[in-house]
Amino acid sequence: MARLRSFQRLAAHFVDIADFLLVYIEEAHPSDGWVSSDAAYNIPKHQCLQDRLRAAELMREGAPDCPLAVDTMDNASSAAYGAYFERLYIIQEEKVMYQGGRGPEGYKISELRSWLDQYKSRLQSPSAVVIQV
Repeated sequence: MARLRSFQRLAAHFVDIADFLLVYIEEAHPSDGWVSSDAAYNIPKHQCLQDRLRAAELMREGAPDCPLAVDTMDNASSAAYGAYFERLYIIQEEKVMYQGGRGPEGYKISELRSWLDQYKSRLQSPSAVVIQV
């Protein structure tokens, strides 16, 4: 939940230069599967899309201002982006510009913030134009 709040703060800080989207994928530690001792929620393995949609609502509570999408039951988005089980991306014009490490260890909001800070600086810096006479 703390990571989600950090993401929410990041999204609020960079709302002027980026659109943010959360994508809820399959549950990493379902209560009826590979249970984690520090799991914040008791969510069983999704048996249908309705199960996944209900679980995604818990994510929405942690970041209410971010749009939320839900992966299909065949986990197409998760597979396409190698998101097992959390990952950060920046996509511009259909191209991956930043790919964070796989979570939980590789999930680093600080790296994403650094990339966005550099991008914002480039946007705010006037480009030098050289005119030869």
